[in-house]
Amino acid sequence: MIDHQEPDAFETNRRYLGSVAYRLLGSFTDAEDALQEAWLRWQAVDRTTVADPRAFLTTVVTRLCYDQLGSARARREAYYGEWLPEPSVSYAQGPDSPDELAERGESVSLALLTVLEQLTPAERAAFVLHDVFAVGFEEIASSLDRTPDATRQLASRARRRVRDGGPGGRRTGADPADPAEHRQAVEAFAAATIRGDILGLMEVLDPDVVWHADGGGIVRAAARPVLGADKVARLVAGLVAKWFTPEYALDFALVNGEPGLVWYEKATGTVAGVVGFAVADGRITEAYVVVNPQKLGHISPLPL
Repeated sequence: MIDHQEPDAFETNRRYLGSVAYRLLGSFTDAEDALQEAWLRWQAVDRTTVADPRAFLTTVVTRLCYDQLGSARARREAYYGEWLPEPSVSYAQGPDSPDELAERGESVSLALLTVLEQLTPAERAAFVLHDVFAVGFEEIASSLDRTPDATRQLASRARRRVRDGGPGGRRTGADPADPAEHRQAVEAFAAATIRGDILGLMEVLDPDVVWHADGGGIVRAAARPVLGADKVARLVAGLVAKWFTPEYALDFALVNGEPGLVWYEKATGTVAGVVGFAVADGRITEAYVVVNPQKLGHISPLPL
């Protein structure tokens, strides 16, 4: 008989399992669906047969996400414009809690999550579980019904594809910039954006910068990536007139664990847009702009 006075293993590991599911799927909505199904399966299992609940639940969640990734790829190919992952946003105020510190250590940038979309479901699972969560290949092999050697090869292949995943093989979230360098670039971008300063934007944008935007066909956004500092600078300057009305403002936030920006409604703090960045050599090489409201509903309002 289960002692209901003891902490339930699923609830004890919920944050971890949610982190795994989000990084496998790139969507908080889909990750929550996977968690709900995993919880149902956990309720039905004979707990006396489970030697390691965390490993068992990791396997369950991984298999559910693996199955979801196949259908998700078909949906995303039919998506209007460019599909970007749902961003994770936090507002740093005071010391981090233990959970926040753990989340930061497991954080995966928007840049890296976007590159992970290029992997096969098996490659993605092997890479995320091993390289992000330090799960052993024996355990991953059990989740994917592969041998440990085959799983090790999957992770190695995924690592190479991630490393070479940026345009021209440039830095992605797999090789992040120094945090101070990253923040300085974002601050310079924000200052130039607020001023509508095209020359200032050109100084902080890499000559081959790529602007990615996801409006989901709901909010107007560039349907295809915009390439080059001149085009991106002029695009951003043009957006200032649309975005920077008296009702809205721009502020700093941590976007998937890295310095980024949020565009929000002043009266309520409701987030209407999130921008994540990849930075190399002090300049922005990629910008990831999510304005699809269906991908922002999980984000807490900005503290006012």
